[in-house]
Amino acid sequence: MTAYRRLYIPGGTYFFTVTAQDREHQDLIVHAAWLKACIRAEQQIAPFAVLAAVLLPDHLHMIWRLPDNDADYSGRWRRIKTRFSRALHPYAVRRSIYRKGERGIWQRRFWEHVVRDERELSACIHYIHMNPIKHGHVTTPDAWEHTTFHAWQSRQIAWHSACRHTHNSRPAPSAS
Repeated sequence: MTAYRRLYIPGGTYFFTVTAQDREHQDLIVHAAWLKACIRAEQQIAPFAVLAAVLLPDHLHMIWRLPDNDADYSGRWRRIKTRFSRALHPYAVRRSIYRKGERGIWQRRFWEHVVRDERELSACIHYIHMNPIKHGHVTTPDAWEHTTFHAWQSRQIAWHSACRHTHNSRPAPSAS
């Protein structure tokens, strides 16, 4: 068996890729509302911030920031995947998967990467928001429903508006 070595950093920021077992089905999109509810439920049990996310038919990408005293992203993913899988009808699965108590929805593992700085975080967020275009689902990121791009876009507009307001509200220089 392969020994997986994961880096656990309390308060860390992580980029994740979680993939469906059957890459031909669109189960993640069909059941997107339930998957999002499972993620929100986990945030109530073991808090974490979702900095960016995209849900595609056969996989998802997310960036999480964990609390300062917590590094258990594996437990969170296990509970999210379990909660989601239990809600769906049983799949026709291979016996080896069935014996291990799996339901055939998710691949057994996930991929994670520690985000080390703001520049890397920006690149990961950009990758997440452009992923539906990369996979040919849409031609612009705002055309994809299951992404945090819309929230990021709203925050950018609000930020630029606040900057303009602050810039315009400066006192005029005094004439001496």
